[in-house]
Amino acid sequence: MTFTIRRLSGFDFARMAPDLVDLYITAMKYPRTLREQRIGVWRRETSHPGFTAVAAFTETGALAGVAYGFNGTPDRWWDQQLRLGLQQQSIPDHIRRELTSHYFELAEIHVAPDLQGQGVGHALIHELLVDIGRKYVLLSTPEVPAEANAAFGLYRSLGFKDVLRNFLYAGDSRPFAVLGRTLPLGSQSVEWPLW
Repeated sequence: MTFTIRRLSGFDFARMAPDLVDLYITAMKYPRTLREQRIGVWRRETSHPGFTAVAAFTETGALAGVAYGFNGTPDRWWDQQLRLGLQQQSIPDHIRRELTSHYFELAEIHVAPDLQGQGVGHALIHELLVDIGRKYVLLSTPEVPAEANAAFGLYRSLGFKDVLRNFLYAGDSRPFAVLGRTLPLGSQSVEWPLW
């Protein structure tokens, strides 16, 4: 299968948000009742420092996948949850400060279900993380038994390691894994985890 990866400006991302969110809802099997709320959230996230987005398209121009993120900042709910989790795990203060001061949050990555396993996700992450100017990238993903899903396989193949496991976000009863790695993607210059 042939596909093209394109960087999206904040304007393009906001304009395409309905289609991007439709892909997200389909890939995650979420109820369509979330659609309007998520469109608004995704559009607002274009204003976050370091916002970067990429999308994949098939040779016919159909949307195949999307990934986006931004610099981690202490005013974000996710960052506050991350800091709480690191504190609960008794990670030393200097390590927590280092990690939370220099990371890019890979907020979302989704591939059309019928195109998963064909390299789209891998290509999206590679393109998204080119020259973002951060030391680390972090993401969260729902826990699954034995990491037996495509998402964990993708993240592990790219060198993502455990930061937090079975973490419960405030207001969500599902356990999540927070995974991270050093940047750039090809480097192994910094030992991970940092502690």
